[in-house]
Amino acid sequence: MSIEVTMPRLSDTMEAGTIIKWNVGVGDEVTAGDVLADIETDKATMEMQAFDDGVIAGLLVDEGLQVPVGTTIAVLAEEGESADEVTTTSASAAAPPAETTPAETTPAETAPPEPAPVVAPVTRPAASNGVAPIASGGPRMKISPVARRMAEEKGIDPSTITGTGPGGRIIKRDVIGLTAGATPAAPSIPAPVSIPGSGSLQAGSEQLSGMRQTIARRLVESKASIPHYQVSMSVDMRSMVDVRSQVNERLVGEGAKASVNDFIVKASALAIRDHKYFNSSFAGDKLVMHGAINVGVAIALPEERGGGLVVATIRNADELSIRDIALQSRQLSEKARGRGLSVEDMADSTFTISNLGMFGVDHFTAIINPPNSAIMACGAALEVPVVEGGEVVTGLRMTLTLSLDHRVIDGAMAARFLQTLKQLLEKPAMLLV
Repeated sequence: MSIEVTMPRLSDTMEAGTIIKWNVGVGDEVTAGDVLADIETDKATMEMQAFDDGVIAGLLVDEGLQVPVGTTIAVLAEEGESADEVTTTSASAAAPPAETTPAETTPAETAPPEPAPVVAPVTRPAASNGVAPIASGGPRMKISPVARRMAEEKGIDPSTITGTGPGGRIIKRDVIGLTAGATPAAPSIPAPVSIPGSGSLQAGSEQLSGMRQTIARRLVESKASIPHYQVSMSVDMRSMVDVRSQVNERLVGEGAKASVNDFIVKASALAIRDHKYFNSSFAGDKLVMHGAINVGVAIALPEERGGGLVVATIRNADELSIRDIALQSRQLSEKARGRGLSVEDMADSTFTISNLGMFGVDHFTAIINPPNSAIMACGAALEVPVVEGGEVVTGLRMTLTLSLDHRVIDGAMAARFLQTLKQLLEKPAMLLV
């Protein structure tokens, strides 16, 4: 008997998933544990594994399409079954019931009914703009949802487009390239402004990924429901940078390298030990006090993977050495930008750090990552003129900005936390014991 592979629930809040990439093809033999596809959830891109042995008899959902949890997305033929038989069965099951076809509603005398076509085992949901999806008979057309919608809006037959994406897949730039040279007879909008030395921007729209939609929803919820306020403090980073250089001389033989952010993670975790409300969450008529100090680190994803931001969790950060924090940070960052973080990798953070200093940003504010009560935005360590002993000298300063939940942490508490953090960063030897 054939085995149906359904869209799994890969996170506690996942309601639908998008197949970013199929890692198998029809006819491939798979065993339990093999990675069938890369799935984009509401939190990250994750691997979907096979739970049974068999042969891929059909892939029922195209790459780039989002379907609800529980939807059948592939079919496996078990030992002794023919993949062709399974595919035929799946196609028959997918065909619409006879009483729902348009032919049944037409009087018999107008035209003899035609035989019902065989439906290929590829299903696509109706387009969001009301345009019917491209017929699935014949060879499966590889086209991204954005490119499909753009082609429909411009009245272009996708079969006339040459795809330049992976495996000949038609992507957004293929449709843009096909229409870039066309000049409308009566343009109703101004032509895009050309900047010397750059190409013209193309007007249009781009469908948000499931992750982007979730990020947008949660940020709005956070900003709307949490009374945010910010407190900033400047920190002298000269000693910390010197100590970091010495630490990295020791770590170079171990394939590790500590970043400025690794020191900030350690210092923040130690400061939280002395300021327990920074490790708590608002819960109506009470505060939930967390035991473990788990520091979340914001990681920006590459644009080719849809962009967005994920928060990886470094657990028990106050108990880890700088070396261990550096190793974990690097592993989580590489995993996030590669195959994606697991739900476990992103769960249970109690305080979050967002660092844009590596881009040269000197100051910014961040939005709290619920259920945290605080998030810290870190700017770049910049050489600036400072007054020491009545003289103007060159100093190395970093601005740290806390965004806080005023229901949990008031201004005086925030100031005391920053004083502790400042002392730890300006006397970094304290982080090594």
